[in-house]
Amino acid sequence: MIDLHYAPTPNGWKISIMLEELGLPYTVIPVDIRAGDQFKPEFLEISPNNRIPAIVDRAPNDGGEPISVFETGAILIYLADKTGRFLPTDVRARSNVIEWLMWQMGGLGPMLGQHGHFALYAPEKIPYAIDRYRREAARLYSVLDRQLGKTGRYVAGDYSIADIACFPWTMTHKAQGFTLDDYPNVKRWYAEVRARPQVQAGLAIGKFVKEPFDENARRIMFGIKSPEPVGKS
Repeated sequence: MIDLHYAPTPNGWKISIMLEELGLPYTVIPVDIRAGDQFKPEFLEISPNNRIPAIVDRAPNDGGEPISVFETGAILIYLADKTGRFLPTDVRARSNVIEWLMWQMGGLGPMLGQHGHFALYAPEKIPYAIDRYRREAARLYSVLDRQLGKTGRYVAGDYSIADIACFPWTMTHKAQGFTLDDYPNVKRWYAEVRARPQVQAGLAIGKFVKEPFDENARRIMFGIKSPEPVGKS
């Protein structure tokens, strides 16, 4: 059994989708990031960066004590290695998948996250920041479009953790003012991935979040007034 410490965000969806794709039994442990649950000591024990998601595998392959894993790239690799799925064992194919996973972790996710923040959530609209991150987000969509044009179907050949990592962030395209008509290969891939029953099941996890996005949530989530660090005297 795997405990999934989770909130329904693009990063959270990566892992709920992966678990559904693998068919592994898991328990969802809600983390209310709008209320500051991510700063609680018990969560920091498994996710020291105070970010969701994180997992605890209570039945690791070595038969030992439970293993906790944080950071979505690390979680995806861990689960792929645990099950032998969605990450090739061939050295070249594995390297290719991990390259695109790291591309998502270091580029697509952070840049779309920054654009979303400044364009949609920041209390002050800063044209320079919005333009800077919009141009970078558009560049990254173009990179993804070219790659999908080369492979013809999925990001790194066969369906893999690279697709599972990239897809949830592209779900933000409408809210962020992008049209996939500008990226025809992404548009085709997006429709195919979204139609997968396991992806739909993973996206359905988290309907428990109903709290409004108010000023208190804004302060907590965006560090305007973060809770005091654990252990500070």
